[in-house]
Amino acid sequence: MGLHELTLRNFRLFREYTFEPDHEAVTVFLSANGTGKTSVLEAVHALATASSFRTSAASDMIRNGETTAEVHGVMFQRERRIQVDLTLTRGVRNTTKRMLVNGQRPGSRAELSEALPLTVFTPEGVDVVRGGPEHRRNFLTTLLTDVDPLTGDVIERFTRVLSQRNALLRSLEGSRPALTQQRDLDQWTNDFCVASEHLLAHRETLLENLSPLVADSYHELAQNDAEVGVRYERSWHGELIKALERASDDDRYRGYTTIGPHRDDIELSLESRDARRQASQGEQRSLALALRLAGHELVRRRRGVDPLLLLDDVFSELDPVRSNRLLGLLPAGQTLVTTASPLPGALIPAAVIDLAGVLS
Repeated sequence: MGLHELTLRNFRLFREYTFEPDHEAVTVFLSANGTGKTSVLEAVHALATASSFRTSAASDMIRNGETTAEVHGVMFQRERRIQVDLTLTRGVRNTTKRMLVNGQRPGSRAELSEALPLTVFTPEGVDVVRGGPEHRRNFLTTLLTDVDPLTGDVIERFTRVLSQRNALLRSLEGSRPALTQQRDLDQWTNDFCVASEHLLAHRETLLENLSPLVADSYHELAQNDAEVGVRYERSWHGELIKALERASDDDRYRGYTTIGPHRDDIELSLESRDARRQASQGEQRSLALALRLAGHELVRRRRGVDPLLLLDDVFSELDPVRSNRLLGLLPAGQTLVTTASPLPGALIPAAVIDLAGVLS
C-alpha cells in the first residue's frame, strides 16, 4: 500500500527528479529553504487530487522557461499496481491538465481518491479554522471523496448543475427572464435542489461521524477537556426551493446562485466560543491539527487503508510539547516530512534526503 515511486520533470525547481519513499515508514526531506522540499509534497498532492495545496494557478507548477511539466507516480493497493501520470501544459491563456490512471483517463475524481488517499498538514492548514468558509468547504470535499470515493459523483453532479444555473443567470444580465428562459431556470433550479439535497446528506453525515474524533484529537493535543463544537451551517433557512424563490431577484441581479451548499460553512467552537474569531492562535492551530487527524482516522476506519501523511514544515509552527503530542497521535504508515530545522527527538525516520544536491 502507498506510494512506491515518484518522478518529476520540469516541475517547479526540478528539471528531473525520482525517488522511492519508504512505503511503510517516515521519509524526511531535510534541507535549507528554497531547495524544493514542499514542491515534492505538492507533486504527490497533485497526483492524488489533480490540484496543488499551494496555488490555484496550475502554471505555477511548471518550471520557468518550460511549457510542460510531468509528475509520475507508482503506487500499490495491496497487490494491485497503479500508475498515475499528470501532465501540465502551459498555453497562451491557460494551463491544461491531463491525468491518466493506468493509461486511461479517470472517469471521475473518485478514481484519483481511491488510488492515493492522503492527509496534508501544512503551516497554512490553520486556515481551515480561521480562514473563510471556502477553506472548510474544500476540507469537506476532499475528505468526502477520501472516506468514500463514490461521493465524487455526487460532488461533480452538484458542480455541473450549479455551473449551468449560474450560466443561465449570467445570460439574463439582470433582466426578467422570457417565458422559455423561465422554464429553463425552473428546471435548473429543481435539479439544483435535488443535487443539493444529495450533497447535504453526505456532508452532514460526515460531520456527525467526524465530530467526536475531532474532540478526542483536540483533547490529546491541548491536554484539556474543552467542549469542542463541529456543526454544519447552511446558508439558508427552511426549504431550499422556497429560499431560492426569495433570492431570485438577487440571483438575477448578481448573475449567480447566492445560496446553497456552495455557500455553506462549518461552525467550529471551543467552549461555545467561535473558534475563528475568539480562539487563540494556539487553540486554532490545535483545532486545525485535530480536524486533519480526525479525518485521517475516519478514512482509515471506513476504507481499511492508511492514507499517506504529508507533513510540510509543521514542526516550525509548534512548540516542542505540541510537536511531541502530534507525533504521539500520528498513525503508523507511510509519511513524508519536510523540515529545515532539526527533527523532534520523538521522530525516527527510515530515510533522510537532502535535496540541496539535486538542484545543484
